[in-house]
Amino acid sequence: MPAALSPFSQGVLWIFLSLIVNFQYLSTSFPPATAPILNRMRHAEIELKFCPGNPREFQAHAVERGFTVLTARALERNVLFDTAERTLLAQRQLLRMREYNGAWVLTHKRPPANNDDTSFYKERVETETHVDDGDAMGAVLVELGYSPAFRYEKFRTELTDGEGTLVLDETPIGDFAELEGAPEWIDRALERLNVPREMCFTDSYGRMFLDWKARSGSSAENMTFDEIAPLVAQ
Repeated sequence: MPAALSPFSQGVLWIFLSLIVNFQYLSTSFPPATAPILNRMRHAEIELKFCPGNPREFQAHAVERGFTVLTARALERNVLFDTAERTLLAQRQLLRMREYNGAWVLTHKRPPANNDDTSFYKERVETETHVDDGDAMGAVLVELGYSPAFRYEKFRTELTDGEGTLVLDETPIGDFAELEGAPEWIDRALERLNVPREMCFTDSYGRMFLDWKARSGSSAENMTFDEIAPLVAQ
């Protein structure tokens, strides 16, 4: 059972969720003194995915090219929350609870105001905070009208060269890599890692899962190892 929260704690969490889910409105409507607080919680996320082949071999290749391991391979669990009407999905927003490497992180994402869907890179405005008790936070989200809409898992390894981040994700539907950093850095990293630009894509894991379901005919509803592995083995 999730840990019970005091009325005061629930009030604080409700305020935080209002901030992140309605950030675009708040950033222009709140007094200037509030802006520094909101800006500390958010940042621009610019990323690009590609298929690395064997993740162990690619990790060794990346290390040879100047990357170092930031976080060793660890299981990452994610839950996306939404309303019954899928309001956030319709608005291209994301509300996610993530458990990774012993920590819980609550994240909200949305496209930037000047979003360009034709861009080679994927850019999102990301607002996030660490949470002490992910189960309790999930219970609060449910009380606020959200419910788990999609779960996905992966074994993630994080590497860095001090300027940007390379992650290797081993998922139930395949192995993928992701570069996150400034566009100029991503371009240099692709060249350094010998990754052709035509191999890159910007799909989310939710989109990739739906495409995989269409190709495979799978009845799985979540991208988790427990749900997909038995179906693949059949």
